[in-house]
Amino acid sequence: MEERLQKVLANAGVASRRKCEELITAGKVTVNGEVVTELGVKADPTKDFITVSGKAIKKEAKVYIIFNKPKGVITSVSDPQGRSVVTDYMKEIKERLYPVGRLDYDSEGLLLMTNDGDLAHKLTHPSHHVPKTYHATVERVPHGNALEKLQKGIKLEDGMTAPAEVEYHDIDPEKKFATISITIREGRNRQVRRMFDAINHPVTRLKRITFGSLQLGNLQRGKNRRLTADEIAKLQESVAGVAVEPGTETTESAED
Repeated sequence: MEERLQKVLANAGVASRRKCEELITAGKVTVNGEVVTELGVKADPTKDFITVSGKAIKKEAKVYIIFNKPKGVITSVSDPQGRSVVTDYMKEIKERLYPVGRLDYDSEGLLLMTNDGDLAHKLTHPSHHVPKTYHATVERVPHGNALEKLQKGIKLEDGMTAPAEVEYHDIDPEKKFATISITIREGRNRQVRRMFDAINHPVTRLKRITFGSLQLGNLQRGKNRRLTADEIAKLQESVAGVAVEPGTETTESAED
């Protein structure tokens, strides 16, 4: 069956759909020997010979991984500066995996990795507001009225934030710090850190513990596990109604 070329590439595990669109427009993709640079072109992976940068694509089995990203690791598959990247922790997995969304270099916790480009594109699309919960350890103990500002939405340099779910998770007996549980449904760059900066309680540690229906649980730092069939089904159900137009942007900035 013919599908848009960027979707065919994403489904083959080449990259996220957005990155596949960039490969097409850069002239890196051929279909039956012809270079394709337009995003509207369709292809049938069962009949057409498709290459990316001279290498033929082949359909991979879909793989879905939860990874507990440590602090100081880049959310990428490569880094020109030679720093540690998330795929360094998954060398035992032969399929080409890509992160869904981003976790900042200084943040840790739940990161979804997959070669299902279509699902990744829908999960990170602005029309689909995936709830993400973080444990943010901040300087001193914020008063309830400060947290209420986050709950209602707070003004940042790029506009008002959407309402967040906020509650105390842990409080230092000496009041030197507190850990706050915060759930957001946006993906702005370093959003959680900037929200707490706005109430004068800088974040000293940030850990993501949920992403949509997925939970980090007791997975050890730097370790990964495959999603269960039920977890995969719930993710797919959550994006069943998401319609994505070709060429639309995803929210792939560092979203904490």
